Amino acid sequence: QFLRVTKQYLPHVARLCLISTFLEDGIRMWFQWSEQRDYIDGTWNCGYFLASIFVFLNLFGQLSGCILVLSRNFVQYACFGLFGIIALQTIAYSILWDLKFLMRNLALGGGLLLLLAESRSEGKSMFAGVPTMRESSPKQYMQLGGRVLLVLMFMTLLHFDMNFFSILQNIVGTALIILVAIGFKTKLAALTLVIWLFGINIYFNAFWTIPVYKPMHDFLKYDFFQTMSVIGGLLLVVALGPGGVSMDEKKKEW
Repeated sequence: QFLRVTKQYLPHVARLCLISTFLEDGIRMWFQWSEQRDYIDGTWNCGYFLASIFVFLNLFGQLSGCILVLSRNFVQYACFGLFGIIALQTIAYSILWDLKFLMRNLALGGGLLLLLAESRSEGKSMFAGVPTMRESSPKQYMQLGGRVLLVLMFMTLLHFDMNFFSILQNIVGTALIILVAIGFKTKLAALTLVIWLFGINIYFNAFWTIPVYKPMHDFLKYDFFQTMSVIGGLLLVVALGPGGVSMDEKKKEW
């Protein structure tokens, strides 16, 4: 019933949510140009020129990628560019050594992979002439990879406290992310995760309640929009389904 009502709008909302973190970060690069440049220069000792090039690449790459995605023009090139931005930031900000942020960046990459899969027509192949297993196109494997990467976000939300609420949240959350990863009851599980993650995001990342001059404001704002991007990826799963490499698809053969 939800899909019937939102069929025309859900993919558009999903894409907007998905690129929200890139849009916010690109705008932040504009307004915090000197701070970002000084941080990169201080961290890598690369000089103002190279640090400024880094900030410009982030600003231009993210904003132009968002415009292309929203306008549905050259979406594949936009996705590859945003993949490059994620890789660049992972190295520049030393995210590679922070497990929580690394898993969230990988989840963000999973969302982009789903967007890339959506932009491809079912009949096209990325590797012309190479046989595919059971006639599954690269698009379907992109959807599988995107689903698996998306659930990494929820691994960072699991808490190992011994109170009843944490135990219940861990059990339900783990069950849902497994269902999404293997593609069983995928749309229902993904929609449940969207609702759960949106509630957690509003509660824990309420950056609008923190004064702008405090560092925590920027931290929560970044976390909020990154989470919204993962929600966008899950909404794409709800809209498009799990793809051919999934339990839901195999059930049709049974």
